[in-house]
Amino acid sequence: MVDSFSGVLAFAFMVSMILVGTVLRARVPWFQFALIPASLLGGLIGFLLLSSGYAFGYTSQDFVPFAFHFFTLSFMSLVLTGKEASADNQSIQPGGSWLAIGWTMSLVLQALVGLSVVVTYNLVTGGELSHYLGILVTHGFTQGPGQAMAMGSIWESEFGVSSAVNFGLIYASMGFVVSFVIGVPAARYAIRHGLNQNTAARLTEEFLSGVHNESGRPEAGRQVTHSANVDSLVFHLSILGVAYLVTNEYLILMQSLLDGATLLGVPMVLVFSHNLFFVHGLMVCLILRAVINRLGYGHCIDNETQKRITGSSVDLMMVGTVMSIQFALLANYLLPILAVCLAAAATTALMCFLFGRMLNTLPVERAITLFGCCTGSTGSGLLLLRILDPDLSTPVARELAYFNVAILFLSMHVLMFMAPVLPSIGLGVVCAVYGATFAVGGGLLWFLSPRT
Repeated sequence: MVDSFSGVLAFAFMVSMILVGTVLRARVPWFQFALIPASLLGGLIGFLLLSSGYAFGYTSQDFVPFAFHFFTLSFMSLVLTGKEASADNQSIQPGGSWLAIGWTMSLVLQALVGLSVVVTYNLVTGGELSHYLGILVTHGFTQGPGQAMAMGSIWESEFGVSSAVNFGLIYASMGFVVSFVIGVPAARYAIRHGLNQNTAARLTEEFLSGVHNESGRPEAGRQVTHSANVDSLVFHLSILGVAYLVTNEYLILMQSLLDGATLLGVPMVLVFSHNLFFVHGLMVCLILRAVINRLGYGHCIDNETQKRITGSSVDLMMVGTVMSIQFALLANYLLPILAVCLAAAATTALMCFLFGRMLNTLPVERAITLFGCCTGSTGSGLLLLRILDPDLSTPVARELAYFNVAILFLSMHVLMFMAPVLPSIGLGVVCAVYGATFAVGGGLLWFLSPRT
């Protein structure tokens, strides 16, 4: 039995860092002023312990699977969450489309910026850093740790792009840092000046410390199943477990059916790789939720409970991602990594906030949420939104569910057909397609913004 403890204790160590982060946020005024989430604080503490050799023998590599799977679970859980009974459908699609178009623009913009920075770095220093390690920043920033590891793994194993997985993890972690270094001050400014719609978002003592007072603690959800039968939380987790199993079996089936098949010389099995579990899991959850609703059992999923599962997955993903960083690699390539991240952060912030100013409704909430989604994952966008909209009373959280589906179609030509095999495509073609995507997206966003 002793061998079974390793993974469980690694998880215990990881979640204990969240406890450390929670205590630090509640006790240290500077962390309260900066509104740094406990999961990010805990991840940084864990990273320092791992780098110093005080982590019970664990290494950064032990936490890579946690980052990948909790990223995937957070997305799948978000899609399983239904709309509120009082929700206005008309407000979801335009806002969700605006977010999806902006995200797709960020996806190609960051890739072009990262490519430009690495090309410049190699010219100035005489280095031979792979250009694709610059492009990879978009999968770390705009897509998060799961996709950064997925693309990095494919590029490293199939096309020989050295250290792609580790670069992807570093980009994803830096993306989370960027999202809060820029997003949190922007959210504080909005709250102080009353620019956000939700008046419940005030810089109260509870808000700053991150811990509710005993007398005013909100409910975490309603019980769907009777406790004499099965706990309601486990019931909700079981639905997510079914979706995970179905996705896995679907991928195995497609891999066996497409074994040896190619499209334009590219193995089709790459599109159905487990590294892209996140994409296929979203579609499975979308179909599963539609079937549940169609059969008349939509009321059996409590939205508040599902939101807690999503939020918990986001926190676990964040702490796992930061603890997955390899210190040695970060130190060796610190200059190009910082240059790529700073350039991607600056251009992304400029794009999100400039287009956000054009919106007629919820401009602050949508702009800051989009920035979070484009510099970490939907999870970091949701965390920033929770600062402006603590009880998620605005439609932006529901727009994110629509957004998660819309981006699959808007960015399909990049994510499904180009990104997995990008090192086999000429850089000229990549720049042309990505540049055209950004231009078309900009036109659509300019047209849609005043109407949203």
